[in-house]
Amino acid sequence: MVKIATISNSKPWRIVYLALLSLAGVLVVFLIIGTIVGLARPQDAQPLFRLGKPAETEETVLPQAQNDDIRVYSGLGRLRIPLSNSSTMILSIAFPYNAADVAFTEELAAKIGEFRDIATGYFSSLPADRLTIFNEEIAKIEILKLYNANLRLGHIEALYFSDMNIIDGNP
Repeated sequence: MVKIATISNSKPWRIVYLALLSLAGVLVVFLIIGTIVGLARPQDAQPLFRLGKPAETEETVLPQAQNDDIRVYSGLGRLRIPLSNSSTMILSIAFPYNAADVAFTEELAAKIGEFRDIATGYFSSLPADRLTIFNEEIAKIEILKLYNANLRLGHIEALYFSDMNIIDGNP
């Protein structure tokens, strides 16, 4: 009978195995401790530490608008509205808004096309006899109601008409 002697190379692998097992155990302990600390801290607590340089927040990059930062929105541009008596109305509509209300400002920008359609539809649907005795204040109130019915995140307080001209289409 011949005995075959084998050299066991398991000692280095055993050391690697034990090292990896120890590392996994340390990680599990850190996770458990971190979870306990996270659950015990109040909701509004500041971070315990930060890695790297502090990130630039929106407040540091952009100046904050004041709560009373009222601006005039004139993004509708100049409207050319065909009227029922073959004339054309040229009109610019503007209104004040609070620039600090970012969500409402974004909604206004998204609704430019709808606001133009509302104004065009309102003036083009007026009968020809009503155009000769046109009341600007009533038109502002009615269009303002239509605009506010179309908004979800805020409302418009007042409308301003400028560049209001009617070009007669009859020769």
